[in-house]
Amino acid sequence: MTTPPFTTRLRNAVTGDPGTPLVLLGNFEVEQQWARGEVTLPRLAAASGTAVVNRLDELALLLGTSGDRVVVKDAPDPGFLEDLADLGFDLPTVVVATNHPERSVTQDALDDPAVVAALGALRGSGHQLLAHGVSDVEARLAHATGLPLAAPPPDLVRRVNSKVYSRRLADAHGIRQPQGWACSTVDEWEAAVDAAAPLLAEGPLVVKEAFGVSGKGIAVVEDEKRLRRVARLVSSRAADGRLAFCLERWLDKGRDLNYQLTVGRDGSVELDFVKEALTEQGVHRGHRFPAHLDPAHVAELTSTGAAVGAALATDGFYGVVGIDAITLTDGTLHPLLEINARSNMSTYQLPLQERLVREGAVVLARHFTVRSHEPVDYRAVRAALGADRYDPSTGTGVVVHNFATVNAAFAARTADDLGRPATGRLYTLVVGRDVDHLDRLDHRVGAALALLEEAA
Repeated sequence: MTTPPFTTRLRNAVTGDPGTPLVLLGNFEVEQQWARGEVTLPRLAAASGTAVVNRLDELALLLGTSGDRVVVKDAPDPGFLEDLADLGFDLPTVVVATNHPERSVTQDALDDPAVVAALGALRGSGHQLLAHGVSDVEARLAHATGLPLAAPPPDLVRRVNSKVYSRRLADAHGIRQPQGWACSTVDEWEAAVDAAAPLLAEGPLVVKEAFGVSGKGIAVVEDEKRLRRVARLVSSRAADGRLAFCLERWLDKGRDLNYQLTVGRDGSVELDFVKEALTEQGVHRGHRFPAHLDPAHVAELTSTGAAVGAALATDGFYGVVGIDAITLTDGTLHPLLEINARSNMSTYQLPLQERLVREGAVVLARHFTVRSHEPVDYRAVRAALGADRYDPSTGTGVVVHNFATVNAAFAARTADDLGRPATGRLYTLVVGRDVDHLDRLDHRVGAALALLEEAA
């Protein structure tokens, strides 16, 4: 029996009907909405970096078909759309919201009367609103347009995305995880700090906000003086005695892993993939697949995914679930570090993977840094890739799956930035025949894209 494409399975899971038309929203880092009102650690965020992340909204194109709509913060480059169409993608209709670089696509759509009217005109057509992740902002857009959310209620989605929820679920199901504590009150937090302090003699600890993402909301602590300082800061910010933090032992990581489940409205759970995640200082950099795992590890990830999916379904959740896991340097698997009950980068890569990646190929999903003094035209990127662009006849080469992030930083530039190049990202799949071929492709493409700054 042939497995339906991921996009078909996803529609069926979140709406109950694989033919349901969708309005797609790529509201990345929805965690910022979930964290509103929570106690947080101090953090800095560059305006240019926020602008780039918010243009990941363009990835939602890959989940749609011609019967769908996708809302984005600026019109996609025609050359990029042309390349996707040439690869066989039946692209959705694009609805463009006025771009405020510091805001998510949902916030821009909600404040754009033309977008609200365009989506409102779909009322009664069967369209449902499918977001990257659901918060109160997406619920407000659904209310304003009269379109139903293809998701559980925002309060439930927020609750199951908390790292406190992840730890307590793992505890309840006996799932191996780092020694640690989940804290919902100042009393629990202070008790956890006292219990954890002696562990510093054996290695660092890590403090995690419940809704931290992309390396934000996390602090590695190596001595008791710093632990107590962070502890006092967290306690002092909890005005009503409530907080949401985890405190854990820092483990000697061998490999980062990421796997995805799709949980259906009917409680069904399907394992979509397992990939090796590439991270740098806690920040996601890409994926490599296939992951080449020990069969015992695959079996444990599969059983853990089934248990997590069943628990989420029991709590009323349905939709995409990403789970972070690691192997240690000694080979021990920790199959559940945290649950992300939302889409992730690999969610949007799946349609490309199903259509373009052949049996036996090796793939690196990564972004390349692109620096330029002037906005870059897609044709320049296409020319830079040259013969290394994906070739359907060989099933190898580089596929661009998000171009908007290349020029996104220009929208957030200030007078202080004049004379300096803007830094953007080109998101790609690099598909090789084998590891050596993949590494050569990766090196050549990185060198070619670096020349764009000089050309500008």
